[in-house]
Amino acid sequence: MSRISLSKEDLVKIKEATREAESKTSGEIATAFIRESDSYAYYEMLFAFFCGFIYFVGMMMIAQRLEHLMQEIFWGYNSAYLVMFYGFTTFTVMAFAYMMANVQFVDRLIIPKAVMRLKVNQRATRYFLESGVLNTRDRSGILIFISELERRVELVADKGISAKIPPDKWEYIVAHIIDGIHANEFPKHLVEGIRECGTLLAEHFPIQPGDVNELKDDLHLLAR
Repeated sequence: MSRISLSKEDLVKIKEATREAESKTSGEIATAFIRESDSYAYYEMLFAFFCGFIYFVGMMMIAQRLEHLMQEIFWGYNSAYLVMFYGFTTFTVMAFAYMMANVQFVDRLIIPKAVMRLKVNQRATRYFLESGVLNTRDRSGILIFISELERRVELVADKGISAKIPPDKWEYIVAHIIDGIHANEFPKHLVEGIRECGTLLAEHFPIQPGDVNELKDDLHLLAR
């Protein structure tokens, strides 16, 4: 799967879908997108050290033949040459492995799924608090939080909504957006998911006279 790209047209469609969905309900819908919910530097460094260790152990098994080869190449051979070779090449392998670990595909292979789930949940909860979704008048705000690296979607609902709409009602919407990420149709599926949220909210939180739009309708593009 290629990286998710969002054009200006996509952002406009998402904004319009949010405005349309909220026109039928007193609930508030916020959306946020982030490339990755954590740096995962610990796991990337661990991967680099592991690759370096495997390389070093493998090279140690041929140390005698390598030293013999170096003796033939260098007239004034010194045992320090072998030490420097091992140090330099091991460091190079580790540096290359660390760079590879920053590629999304590799990250998904080396980072435990449970860790990614936890980090996305924590980042979504943090944004839910920071963005003001928690502070809507009737506690009727929801956040659709998309994290690209982890290919995860968190739908966080305020207590006013949770009291009336059980979490399993949102599962189809979340699954639909995730399907869009896998199929490289993320903007289209997000728009459809927002409209579904509006329909579901309208059943329990119909539009009220004098309703005020309390949150911005734009898709918020977050840095980590």
